[in-house]
Amino acid sequence: MPYEEKVPPLPRGDLAIEAVDVRKHYKDRTALSGFNLRVRAGTVCGLLGPNGAGKTTAVRIMSTLTRADGGAVSVAGCDLRTDPTRVRYRIGLVGQYASVDEVLSGRQNLVMFGKLYHLPAAEARNRADELLERFDLTEAADTPASEYSGGMRRRLDLAAGLLLSPQVLFLDEPTTGLDPRSRIEVWESIRGLVGSGTTVLLTTQDLEEADQLADTIALIDAGRVVAEGTPDELKAAVGPDRVETVTRKPSLDEVFLHLTGQPAADRTTEDRR
Repeated sequence: MPYEEKVPPLPRGDLAIEAVDVRKHYKDRTALSGFNLRVRAGTVCGLLGPNGAGKTTAVRIMSTLTRADGGAVSVAGCDLRTDPTRVRYRIGLVGQYASVDEVLSGRQNLVMFGKLYHLPAAEARNRADELLERFDLTEAADTPASEYSGGMRRRLDLAAGLLLSPQVLFLDEPTTGLDPRSRIEVWESIRGLVGSGTTVLLTTQDLEEADQLADTIALIDAGRVVAEGTPDELKAAVGPDRVETVTRKPSLDEVFLHLTGQPAADRTTEDRR
């Protein structure tokens, strides 16, 4: 399939992602056992769950990297089973760890990714310049990425994920390992993306991050979504009688513990990979 011209954002309120009864089995375990998810266009959905719950498998399936064993998935209006190539041209994917080449400059990285996406050379250069400006990296455009701060590298990663102007962006723990200032910089970048119409599906173990960014949260456990709603709705669902004091709503940490049986704070760095 040839490179598509820039597609507009999906109309707000339309379904950007719909997963129905998705199943995935490996030889020794079941990763997804009836995974269901609906994400509206122009919103941020936070996908949270304990280690091994199926978050990574779900994202890999929705981003076309892994085939499901059963169920149906539609992303950006395209069916993954019948039109996976078109889906790939309408999504962006930013992994947990920086994927930039540290020897190359920020501009060279983006032009290189553009060529890998089969953008015409002039279009790749133009998009690189647009994204460098958008993510406040113009002054460092010709500086090797090895000299970038952690926050600058993650912003460059986000820029690379947006080269095709995706309608849907998948982010896998985008602020892992960042200092507080860099984390806030990335949060601001994500808010800007959503403000311009991009739909974001965010996996995170940082409950503050989910509370700050997500319009809706889906808690996944044992391969299926066990609770879904806005952060406030999930807190209200647990109820004040479930926590030590009755004068406040429970925190997302308490919701997480109540619904999954595992405290988020107990996870090690190794567990989150």
